Amino acid sequence: MESIDITFSDGHVEEYEKGIKLIDIAEKQKYEYKYDILIAKVDNNLTELTERLYKDCRVVFLTLESYEARRIYTRGLSFVLIRAATEVLPGCKVSIEHSINKGIYGEVHNVDKFDENTVQIIKKRMKELIKEDIPFEREEVPIDEVVEAFEKTKQRDRLRLLKYWKKDSVYVYKCGTIYDYFYGNMVPSTGYLKKFDLIYYKPGFLLKFPSIYDPNSMPPFEDQKKLFSVFREAEKWAKILDVADVGALNEKIHKEEIGDIIRVSEALHEKKIAHIADMITDKRDYVKIVLISGPSSSGKTTFSKRLSVQLRVNGLKPHTISLDNYFVEREKTPRDENGDYDFESIYALDLELLNEHLNKLLNGEEVHIPKYNFVTGKREYNGDILKMSDDFVLILEGIHGLNETLTSGIPSENKFKIYVSALTQLNIDNHNRIPTTDVRLLRRIVRDNRTRGKSAEDTLLGWLSVRRGEDKNIFPYQEDADIMFNSTLVYELGVLKSHAEPLLREIGKTSSAYSEAKRLLQFLEYFMPSKEDEIPQNSIIREFIGGSCFDVD
Repeated sequence: MESIDITFSDGHVEEYEKGIKLIDIAEKQKYEYKYDILIAKVDNNLTELTERLYKDCRVVFLTLESYEARRIYTRGLSFVLIRAATEVLPGCKVSIEHSINKGIYGEVHNVDKFDENTVQIIKKRMKELIKEDIPFEREEVPIDEVVEAFEKTKQRDRLRLLKYWKKDSVYVYKCGTIYDYFYGNMVPSTGYLKKFDLIYYKPGFLLKFPSIYDPNSMPPFEDQKKLFSVFREAEKWAKILDVADVGALNEKIHKEEIGDIIRVSEALHEKKIAHIADMITDKRDYVKIVLISGPSSSGKTTFSKRLSVQLRVNGLKPHTISLDNYFVEREKTPRDENGDYDFESIYALDLELLNEHLNKLLNGEEVHIPKYNFVTGKREYNGDILKMSDDFVLILEGIHGLNETLTSGIPSENKFKIYVSALTQLNIDNHNRIPTTDVRLLRRIVRDNRTRGKSAEDTLLGWLSVRRGEDKNIFPYQEDADIMFNSTLVYELGVLKSHAEPLLREIGKTSSAYSEAKRLLQFLEYFMPSKEDEIPQNSIIREFIGGSCFDVD
């Protein structure tokens, strides 16, 4: 027999029969892993375990400890849920909508009643399907056949999507007798999806799955009412714009109606920002500090600038203080578990000095604002004196803005907290959502390259660290905000496509970022490129693609 050499992540090499399936190798290697192997990277290419290997290669197995594996885990669970729902509720339509509460929110339509009892019936059937260990079978189907099938089932969202599809075929997955289309890879079978929960979350459901930080347990339920209301607002905006999915957006671009979409989208943003400014102004007698936080590439800087403009319209005098200037001196910076400086820790900031300065400003005293020298790691004073008058409002923007520890010395009534994030209001279709992290990641790739000269590879390789920092320092505090602002623009992925694709194509197969670059390129294939000449200079997307009227670089 012919053999091939497989090099594993720890560097050791083993000999296997040519044509062996990854799943058979995983079975032999599983004792080296704490959790179930779900998928593999073969020479940096994300590959399903059902695939065969025919040449020497490097194999890295992934478990639920990775975001990539979790992505396919939730995709498989979504498929099982859709099948279970359609079996127990014949004729129903399931929509997978957005992430919330460390899970995925969705709704079931075309049913007389949907309540807690309905959810329990679906959950019971899901458990049965998982116990049966039904294979997920991948098939390549000619586009004409897929269109015909979608026409019979009246899946208008998918018909719109495929209308602008440039390929002759698509891949579909079969689970028993049910076929469905999913963007991305799958686990081999339903038996891999043992850990989940399904909760009634009015008016729909919440599909829960394990955390990458503790794959053996389910994260506790924490009702995120404010975040959920923002997503509902996004749905309302989508109806106003008549753009519910990618197919609808492509239709607007194709018909050259995108200019109108841009104008209405930007008007909705401006109206919301003006409303937030009015809320602050109504409390002007006691609210003196506005704290703005949100994850990376949410557009916080542009939002802060536009909020300042609206506050000025209301007769206030906003003044921004950069939290970066309150870093402790380098040698006092806390270190992480690897012994490296942890600049994202809240204790990397001089909390005592910050609160002292804020209290003095609130009391009408003069304060000498420091300037942090990132080269020397020392604090400097360059004569920047600040004193507040009655109509002054301080704006503090930073990752710890919603963490009460940051401003513990300031009374709550003097503070107004804003959470800014790019919460996608657009999905590929009813069964394939667009993760909000993907929008932010594409924004960051484009901005990092334009303003910092960083390659897309550099950004992708650093993204895991960014996300872990967000999970620790930002997301736990989002419900503490007085109000949330959704910075996503429904048209932006068509704009980002033209900027991001050339950068992603530069990443070669030898890079560990290759699989993620490939995934993003495949994702962007769904979008038609959009013109950007009608995007106003104060738009949040300008912070990333360039051309902003604000100093945001």
